[in-house]
Amino acid sequence: MEMWFSEYHTKHVRHSLRVTRHLFSKKSSYQQIDIFETPEFGRVLALDGNVMLTERDEFIYDEMITHVPMAVHPGIRDVLVIGAGDGGVVRELTRYDRIRRIDLVEMDPVVIEACREFLPGNACRMDDRRVHIHFENALRFIRNREEEYDLIIVDSTDPFGPSEGLFTREFYGNCYNALKDDGIMVNQQGSPFYAEDAEAMQRSHKRIVNTFPISKVYQAHIPTYAAGYWLFGFASKKYHPINDLNAEDWYSLNLRTRYYTPRLHQGAFALPAFLEEMLMEVEE
Repeated sequence: MEMWFSEYHTKHVRHSLRVTRHLFSKKSSYQQIDIFETPEFGRVLALDGNVMLTERDEFIYDEMITHVPMAVHPGIRDVLVIGAGDGGVVRELTRYDRIRRIDLVEMDPVVIEACREFLPGNACRMDDRRVHIHFENALRFIRNREEEYDLIIVDSTDPFGPSEGLFTREFYGNCYNALKDDGIMVNQQGSPFYAEDAEAMQRSHKRIVNTFPISKVYQAHIPTYAAGYWLFGFASKKYHPINDLNAEDWYSLNLRTRYYTPRLHQGAFALPAFLEEMLMEVEE
């Protein structure tokens, strides 16, 4: 008998993957955690029934949320990563020799344990000497930080349930305070395609615009995410994501990527008309 895993993108739309093995299943203090083996997308991490990553397309998300700010800000040394317990963002960050500290704040230790065992391609750099893991509530952690980080990456789940507090104006204000005077915050902004997701994206963008002097949105195609269309937020105290992009310096690092390039970087900020209109509604 065939086994399928289905994620509901709306009550009328679901995305299904055929499963060959159910490798891990546990209810932690925070959420239901599952890891599946699938023939098309490899291993899949799901939290509370929602796909967080697949081995097949995780590189798109992790490269776009990491290399975009790294190619803009030449002085990033101290980084705070919120969420990202699978380790993919940490893996990409540790490729930069200039980074001296990565604080990873993940509320659920079970996620990290499961990914270390079943998703080693993501979790392979969690033991890098520069990485400091904090099993803590991110809201409490960041309230005590002031002008400490060059970059904050908010790799949270969607703005419902345990991660809802990571999309509030208070949280973005705390991120602003925790950044140095030229710091950047990058966060996942969800999909603008389905109505509920689009409304959540607009709320988040409005709060960021009201907090940071520079706030832009960029995009990527991620097949297993809702509608296959995903957004990221770029918020900065100083650097503009296009005007301050230093492509030559980034190329000189000789980092091999599978999705990100400086040319793609520029194009990712060229948004379709319907999305520009949605963003303008809340920016005004």
